[in-house]
Amino acid sequence: MSRNWTSSRASRMMMLTLSIVLLPLAAAALTGLAGRGLGRRLTHAVTITAVGVSWVLSLFLVLRVLHGARLDRVLYTWMVSGGVRFPIGFLIDPLSALMISVVTFVSFAVHIYSIGYMKDDPGEIRFFSYISLFTFAMLLLVTANNFLQLFIGWEGVGLVSYLLIGFWFEKPSASAAALKAFLVNRIGDCGFVLGIALLLRETGSLDYSVLFARAPDLVGRMVDLGFGLRLPALDLIGILLFVGAMAKSAQIPLHVWLPDSMEGPTPISALIHAATMVTAGIFMVARLSPFYVEARGALSLILIVGALTALFMGLLGIVATDIKRVIAYSTLSQLGYMAAALGASAFAAGIFHLVTHAFFKALLFLAAGSVILGMHHEQDMRKMGGLRRHMPITYVTFLIGSLALVAFPGFSGYFSKDALIEAVGHSTIPGAGLAYPLLVLSVFVTALYTFRMFFMVFHGEERMDAHTREHLHESPWVVTLPLILLAIPSFGAGWVLFHPLLGGGYWDGVLANAAGNHALAPFRQETAWSFFLSAFGSPTFYLMLAGIGVAAYGYLLKPAWPAAVADRLGSAYRILLAGYGFDRAYLWLGTTVAPFLGRLLWRRGDEQAIDGLAVNGTANALGRLGSWVRRLQTGLLYQYAFTLVAALVVLVFWALIRTSGGV
Repeated sequence: MSRNWTSSRASRMMMLTLSIVLLPLAAAALTGLAGRGLGRRLTHAVTITAVGVSWVLSLFLVLRVLHGARLDRVLYTWMVSGGVRFPIGFLIDPLSALMISVVTFVSFAVHIYSIGYMKDDPGEIRFFSYISLFTFAMLLLVTANNFLQLFIGWEGVGLVSYLLIGFWFEKPSASAAALKAFLVNRIGDCGFVLGIALLLRETGSLDYSVLFARAPDLVGRMVDLGFGLRLPALDLIGILLFVGAMAKSAQIPLHVWLPDSMEGPTPISALIHAATMVTAGIFMVARLSPFYVEARGALSLILIVGALTALFMGLLGIVATDIKRVIAYSTLSQLGYMAAALGASAFAAGIFHLVTHAFFKALLFLAAGSVILGMHHEQDMRKMGGLRRHMPITYVTFLIGSLALVAFPGFSGYFSKDALIEAVGHSTIPGAGLAYPLLVLSVFVTALYTFRMFFMVFHGEERMDAHTREHLHESPWVVTLPLILLAIPSFGAGWVLFHPLLGGGYWDGVLANAAGNHALAPFRQETAWSFFLSAFGSPTFYLMLAGIGVAAYGYLLKPAWPAAVADRLGSAYRILLAGYGFDRAYLWLGTTVAPFLGRLLWRRGDEQAIDGLAVNGTANALGRLGSWVRRLQTGLLYQYAFTLVAALVVLVFWALIRTSGGV
């Protein structure tokens, strides 16, 4: 009886999971294939209802998980090759349940917002189909219990992001940005696929459970790369998998696609940069925490790369003038924070910041979209100013998102971001001593670029043209309602989630911790209130205030000061404007080095070495040998007789020499 009851509960949980995952897919298929027949209103109704129901069902799923329910089941086996199963299955535990609820909530808000933002666009129906398909791919990724399904979702979000970034394909810049995102992610996927292949070779399975069980057995095992180079298997696999995460989650040096992705519609910027595509790499590393805790070398690399990304990408936000690009560089920086937490083996802190960041970053992007609508699609902050008088709801919600981003005490970003920095400071993973000051310094940078943007847009003199000023007004309710919905968790999520995600037992049996590492130990006895009170004695609080103060001085009190500072910085300022030269370097590699290497391999390798020596060289040698042998075939009997006698003489002399040598 007990077994049947357990099986029945598992079946209901599987049906609940399938409903959450497949509803957005069904909506995407229906609107994509029959959207013109449905029309705008029915397209809105179908897609929003599907994602909304998925979000409500995800809350039921979270409640079941909180009561101890778990699911790890193979739905079916796609194929078996060489004794290896390639399954499709689902893993529902605290990590996947939390990710499902965040993804569906943000997607639901973006769907509603898109009604107002895309109402005049001729491709509106196609747009709604794409974002529903994007939601499905992300849900497939976070619910996977094996690498095959993870990879399908991984490539799915990559493909749909290409379609969404290049949605306005008539614009050359949008098409170029989409292609750039696609190519950079393919570079990362080369490492990702190699990591999966090596993992399959070492463990014989693609299932997470098998990987976690066999990870300790791989300690000390080496992989021979040839030329006398041998590396630890765990570290090599971990680094290769992280290369995929570097591209998907935009870590240095594979970050270059993300700022250009702003060419897509603003709702896509919110969807890609908040809780979906860019967090896929962070989620993947956290999901594999039982494996990564055995690969300390890989963790050190993740820690250093994340800290460098947090600081140096934040600096780029200080010089950007496009409102969406500033928020994009903010996303890069915050993803660096998350990666640093993962590398410090503070996986819970990284996921906590992922969750809070999803809310306030989606809020900032959608609020920026509201500003862009009010400014008649103008995105240059130098042509804005004084908008608080015209757009009060957008102003207040943008302020809430900004305070959460800079980690102002009491807002959600404070609880996750300051906890993350503190966890890195207590980590024993090699590299933490370098990462910690970089993250602390990033606090000042974050506050500076965030409130520089806020003051330029909403305060100061109005710098727009007269026509734009006359028609400025607050956005319609379908735009402002999602802002209000997202503003609530942007403020309150930290209070609710702080203890369960950091000090409580929510992650028991899900997220591992490296041996001897106590990064999260300070939070076991901490409450949200006590952590809030501790903010005012922390150096990060005063660095944050300093950043806001510098922004206020430069963009409210002394508007001429920033230009004077830029002139004094000279080449350093130009380096920031050029994004440290990454784009120029990649362009040089793609247009100069790659063609040169291609021609070299073609002419020296293919034509001369392969064709000239290996293929044609053999044929030419045989031809010359045949020509020499053909000269012996003259048809003259006396020549043949002479040859026989000469051969006989040689044989006789050879025999005599052998005989005398034997004597």
